[in-house]
Amino acid sequence: MSSSRSTGRGLRSNALGTFDTVVMAVAGSAPAYSLAATTAVLTGAVGLAGPAALLYCAIPMLGIVLAFGRLGRIDVNAGAAYSWVARTLHPFLGFMSGWALVVAATLFMVAGSLPAGQMTLALLDPELARHTALATATGAGWFLVMLAVVLGGARLSARAQVIVSGVELAILVVFAVGALLHHGGAAPFDWSWLGFGHFDGLRGFASGTLIAAFYYWGWDVTSNLSEETRDSRRTAGLAALVGLAVVFLLFVGFTVAVNMTLTPGAIEQHGSNVLAVLGETIWPGVGGKLMVLAVVLSTIATLETTLLQVTRSLFAMGRDRTLPAALGTVHRRWNTPWVAVVVVGAVALALFVASNALGSVEDIMADALAAIGLQTTFYYGLAGLAAVVAYRGTLTRSVGSFVFGGLWPALGAVFMFCVFVASLAQLSAAAIAIGLGGLAAGLAPMLWYWRRGSAYYRPAALDAGRAIAVDEVYAASGAGRPEYAGAALPTDF
Repeated sequence: MSSSRSTGRGLRSNALGTFDTVVMAVAGSAPAYSLAATTAVLTGAVGLAGPAALLYCAIPMLGIVLAFGRLGRIDVNAGAAYSWVARTLHPFLGFMSGWALVVAATLFMVAGSLPAGQMTLALLDPELARHTALATATGAGWFLVMLAVVLGGARLSARAQVIVSGVELAILVVFAVGALLHHGGAAPFDWSWLGFGHFDGLRGFASGTLIAAFYYWGWDVTSNLSEETRDSRRTAGLAALVGLAVVFLLFVGFTVAVNMTLTPGAIEQHGSNVLAVLGETIWPGVGGKLMVLAVVLSTIATLETTLLQVTRSLFAMGRDRTLPAALGTVHRRWNTPWVAVVVVGAVALALFVASNALGSVEDIMADALAAIGLQTTFYYGLAGLAAVVAYRGTLTRSVGSFVFGGLWPALGAVFMFCVFVASLAQLSAAAIAIGLGGLAAGLAPMLWYWRRGSAYYRPAALDAGRAIAVDEVYAASGAGRPEYAGAALPTDF
């Protein structure tokens, strides 16, 4: 398999800069949406230890961020883990990594669009938000708007993202400062909230970090946009690192604010509406509406980044002939994988209609979000291992190489696989069926296109030592490293 672009029309290169990519990374993790959807669940599981759970989950997650960044330096590919895992571990595992992202993203587009519709209606009239059909239709409307933006290209997507996420983050920062000045009302701040003392033993720690893992998913959209990013070998990894730092501060800050402002009983009572209650407490009369608006904007923003991830993944799979080749078709004007965008839109809309017949918004969202955890920890874990294998020849060159290129990504991978296994013991039967069933569904196209002889299943090995040696040769000669020109990267051998 070549990691280069196809010789035909490809994605638009240099469409995104560093700032655009950082915004995408932050939006991908959906700060306001994640806080609204999960804070009550996290508090119910670990109480005042919520900030600690987010901290100790961020540490291994950083190992996965480092893995993505290092792999992106030696293989720029819209498929990201789909390509890296195939070229280091095994093509079957690589395909399943890409398929896991596709399934998780598709599930999220339904699970995310429904509350977006519900909260939009709540801004107008709380009674309207109770109607599942109306909430589904409104959510589908937001989804179609984002679908059109993504179809318009990476630059249009970036401009829309800066506006939407900019307003969301401004609201969150204002209320974060307001929470500090409010002086609380439930419990005074205590540094022990960031320690181990408030966990109910090892089981409590495992439950907390399991829930916290959901908060961070989405920063890896920077890797899927690498073929459209300027200086992507550096930018994609840096943007993911900055994005993780930003959302970590927001997550911990708001969880501390919730501990200080709301009692556990109030948090449990209000559930996914906890941010609105927090906003109303800090700024009566206006705060609640503004926080709901922030959650709506966050949901819309992450719908866009999720669409970018899934369409770029499908584009890479179509280009490699591991799924129908039409998915690799690029629009002549917008330079976007328009067939993949249309297919994703059609599938998601079909799921919207089906979800309307399955039950309440809360039930649908709970099962879908729980299943997403299985998909994401699966491909994150494999990417962590892929980074260790790709850089194995360079790990003994320095302490930094060993820690940041081997130990930390390996620990991140182990953590992700532990979360995957722990999820199987805690999730409902429906969520497990959705999660594992979604993965299993990928076996059919994988075997079909493998038998048809796709070159993806005969990959060129990805070796960082060889790539670094090539870089040194070009640096010594004064020539820049050759980028995409329809030829394979120097790491292909």
